[in-house]
Amino acid sequence: MIKHIVMWKFKDFAQGRTKKENIELVKSMLEELPSKIDFIRSMQVHLNVNTKNGMYDAVLISTFDSLEDVAAYTVHPDHKAVSSYVALVREDRASVDYEC
Repeated sequence: MIKHIVMWKFKDFAQGRTKKENIELVKSMLEELPSKIDFIRSMQVHLNVNTKNGMYDAVLISTFDSLEDVAAYTVHPDHKAVSSYVALVREDRASVDYEC
């Protein structure tokens, strides 16, 4: 089992939306993915309640059976659509994959 974790810092304003609006939109888009990609075993999206400078704004915690499934997720068209939008509205991104 592989845990795939991604964190983002969002721009204050991008694509005609505020940071808060983009965070909520991305959260909604991500939460739709398990119904579209059957090899996602679990997915949670959480928003950071600590607003100190330098903190990441949101975190994705997802589970897959294998690294091959993570790789397939990365290139899946539904994921790519979300990822393409996130690239326009984020300042920074960090991720980690680990076995659990």
